[in-house]
Parts: sequence; structure tokens; C-alpha cells
Amino acid sequence: MRSGYFKQSYSDLVVLTDSPVVKGWVTVLLLGLLAAPFLLSGYLLSHLTVILFTTVGALGLMVLTGFTGLISLGHVGFLMLGGYAYAVAVSRWGLPPELALVLSAVLPAVFGLVVGIPSLRLHGLYLAITTLAFSYIVSAAILAGGELTGGGSGIMIERPVILGMNLSSDRAFYWFCLCVAFLTVLAVLNLRRSYVGRALVAVRDNDIAARTMGISLVRYKLLAFLISSALAGLAGGLMAIYMSFVSVEGYPFLLSIEALAIVIVGGIGSVLGAVLGTVFIVTLPEVFSVLMSFLGGRLADAMTTSSHEIKTILYGVAIIAFLRFDPRGLRGIWHDLRHAWVQWPLRY
Repeated sequence: MRSGYFKQSYSDLVVLTDSPVVKGWVTVLLLGLLAAPFLLSGYLLSHLTVILFTTVGALGLMVLTGFTGLISLGHVGFLMLGGYAYAVAVSRWGLPPELALVLSAVLPAVFGLVVGIPSLRLHGLYLAITTLAFSYIVSAAILAGGELTGGGSGIMIERPVILGMNLSSDRAFYWFCLCVAFLTVLAVLNLRRSYVGRALVAVRDNDIAARTMGISLVRYKLLAFLISSALAGLAGGLMAIYMSFVSVEGYPFLLSIEALAIVIVGGIGSVLGAVLGTVFIVTLPEVFSVLMSFLGGRLADAMTTSSHEIKTILYGVAIIAFLRFDPRGLRGIWHDLRHAWVQWPLRY
């Protein structure tokens, strides 16, 4: 007889969830996401599409920073590589869009291994500065790429037909991003509960103890960089398709800060936190813009003329606020709310 949270079989230990309530809410959420194109306006659907491919890139950084504890400030470099890999493969080399999208993940993964080599000896701020330098190297190389990369002019691309699905419409592209985001979430969830995921967490918590237990720091740190950069590159490829244009200006350093804010605000080391953090951070400037439009005057004009600077301020305030008042992030807040509901009124 089952008692509390006692697991009676191995299948109970490896299952993602055995809660009927969780399964029910996930089903409702998926049905709502599938029905969103029929219920939302074009603007809201576009916003939801941005959240979906941003989630893919955020999960990549979560694997590196949240699971493994390696700080990266240069993830925009992998986004840029993914976007340009797709654009160059399609427009310059004439490759099928399916193969180009795979290349947008493979090429950043290769460079991720190269960037990951310094992580074997560097930690903390030094590693963060190394990854930041990598993003500037990528930007400079693309600008000097001449006709291949378009230099400062960028590359125009069209919405492709992938696996028989014409992505020219916003609705079709939304469904494609939904499939990619769903598969990515499922993959990272399974990675986290696998031997590899537990090894990454062990490296994060105490790398000396992990090495003592037989975990290869070289293998798992490089693997974390490989997986993280591949997911970031895939998100960059989807971003390129969404914008139908790639340029260095389209991948500012602010995207690295946004990704780091997502990990911190959502909750470090949590897949659910990455999803919640993405929704919060991507939606925060839009909510602030609506509030400023109600106030009118110069505040409303500032969101148009200084949107980049205001986003930077908002992300900084969000990071400071969560680190100061609840370092667990939105995942921790959700955990408290859920247990307060389940245990009410005995909790108090």
C-alpha cells in the first residue's frame, strides 16, 4: 500500500509526474496553446511566438548555468551563429530549410566546445568574461564576412516550408515553434533526471566532490556547453525565420542579459523556472509599455525612443529584486503557493 510520497517501483522513480492534477493542468495548457491562434489577435500571437522560441534558448542557458553552474554572458554569440548559419545555408548555399535548421544547432554546438575548453580552468567572473569576449569575436567576424554574411547589411530570408508545413503565415510558424519548444522542454526534463543531468548538478554543487565520485569534469562541462550552445543556436535560427532578416544589430548584448535574467528570475536549476522566467521577462517590457501609455506624455514617448535602455533597466531591477527578496525565483514562489493551497488551513 502506498503511503505519502513513497515510491514502490523503479517506474515510479523515473516518471516525470505521477500526479493526476499536474497531468490535467498540463493537458489544459497544451490545449490552450493549440487553440491560441484561433483566439488571440495577431499581436498577441506574435508575442506568444517570441516566448516560445525564447524558451528554447533559455533552456539552453539553464543547462549551462542552472544545471552545471557555469556562468555565461556571451550566449548572444551562439544565437547569432545559429541565425547566420540558417540564413547563409538557405540563401547562399541553397540547402533545404530542414538541413539549414539542423546546421543552426550544429555550428554553435561546435563553437560551444571551443568556448567550453577555458571552462575547465576558469570559474565565475573569469569564465563570464571569456564568453562575453566570444560574443564580440563572433560579431566582428560576421561583420568582416563580406558577401557570405552580408557584412553590416545582413541577409534577407523568406519563411520556408519545413517538413511539408508552410511557415509563411504567423499561425503556421506559431505551431512550428510550439512543437519545437514542447520537444525541447521534454528533452531537458528528461536530461535533468538522467545520469548526465545528475552529474551536471553534482559539478555545479561541488566539482571537487564530483570528481572524487568519478565524474569527469572535462566530459560533463564540455557536454553542458555543447547542449547549451546547440539549443541557443536553434533559438537563433527560429528567431531569424521569425524576423525574416538577420543582422548583427538584431542580436544585441541585451539578449545575453535577458537570458541571464530569465534564469535568475525563473529559478536557477528548474525547467519550470525557465518557462516561467521567459514568460515574465518577455512580457515585462510590454506590460510596462502599456502602463506608460496610460500615463501619457514623455513617459509614453520614452518607450518608443529609448526602449533598449528601458528594457535594460527593467531587467536589472528584476534581477536585483528577486536576488534580494526571493533568490528561488518564480519557481520558489509557485512552490509556496501550491503548498499553501494544498495544506490550507493547516499550514497556518
